[in-house]
Amino acid sequence: MNKIKIWAKVALVGVITATLVACGGSEEKETAKVEQKVDVIHWKMVTTWPKNTPGMGTGAQALADNIKEMSNGRLDIKVYAAGELVPALEVFDAVSRGTAQMGHGTAYYWKGKVPAAQFFSTVPFGFNAQEFNAWIAYGGGLQLWEEIYAPFNLIPMVAGNAGVQMGGWFNKEINSLADFQGLKMRMPGLGGEVLKKVGASPITLPASEVFTALQTGTIDATEWVGPYNDLAFGLYKAAKYYYYPGWHEPGSAVEAIFNKDAFEALPKDLKAIVRSAVQQANLDMINEFTALNNAALQTLVNEHHVILKPFPRDLLEALKKASTETLEEVAANDPESQKVYDSFKSFLAPVSEWHDISERAYINARADD
Repeated sequence: MNKIKIWAKVALVGVITATLVACGGSEEKETAKVEQKVDVIHWKMVTTWPKNTPGMGTGAQALADNIKEMSNGRLDIKVYAAGELVPALEVFDAVSRGTAQMGHGTAYYWKGKVPAAQFFSTVPFGFNAQEFNAWIAYGGGLQLWEEIYAPFNLIPMVAGNAGVQMGGWFNKEINSLADFQGLKMRMPGLGGEVLKKVGASPITLPASEVFTALQTGTIDATEWVGPYNDLAFGLYKAAKYYYYPGWHEPGSAVEAIFNKDAFEALPKDLKAIVRSAVQQANLDMINEFTALNNAALQTLVNEHHVILKPFPRDLLEALKKASTETLEEVAANDPESQKVYDSFKSFLAPVSEWHDISERAYINARADD
């Protein structure tokens, strides 16, 4: 009898265990069904870049892919290259009015609508990438940026940086300031305003039109980005003189802009994911350009026989003087620009002083034989 009771108890435990396992399995299935029912948010991202532009265009797609992965597919963003949904220079308006929830470009393209926006792209003889990021994060730059974009229902974030650019491609040798007289050069933003002061004619063109304009003689010169991008665009086929340094764009920031209504409608965790993914994109882009620019430059010089030259010292001095005058005038003509320019100057002075005894001193010491 005792053995029968023991076996009965064992059997009862087995039945209970099987029942619990079955219930547990049922609960897991129900959980899976609930997870599958989570709504996916679909966004559009419009960009100022031609499709698959190295660094910027590929960076926009990588950002969208990263957000999708980090959100486990809950936020799915379709990327449109320049002209696929809206023209390159209409990205700001498209995101502002909600045609797209997100944009990827650079702020100096919107100077006609927001003059102060230029300071959040790049400033001639201004911040490099490291200094710009520091100003945005710790110098009040982001708060000012958000303030000037708020009336347009936009939220801006830094989404990348190309670093110090090249001075540009020219169809003739540049030996002095006189060679800039009457020069038709593609250069947007504050750099273009500086060109006016030294007698050149700046022209703003989207990336997709740069090569053709240079090749056909519509322009005499162009800046674009640097060796990595310029090689991909084939600019060496349209001009042979390649000058440095990029005085006009020492740290060219890329922005991600968001329609405020769309962004604020996201749940809290998705907002955090977007911000985190944009920060990662910012770091990835400068790393990519730093890693690949020199190899591209060697290809341009050694395989395509590009003539690499520095700008004459007296020309750079004249451009620097003209830059200061331009910044003062832009600030004086627009209260928002004045506010941003004051912040820019107050941050640039001490960070430059520090870099004189850190970055500059170290690089000089490393170069010494």
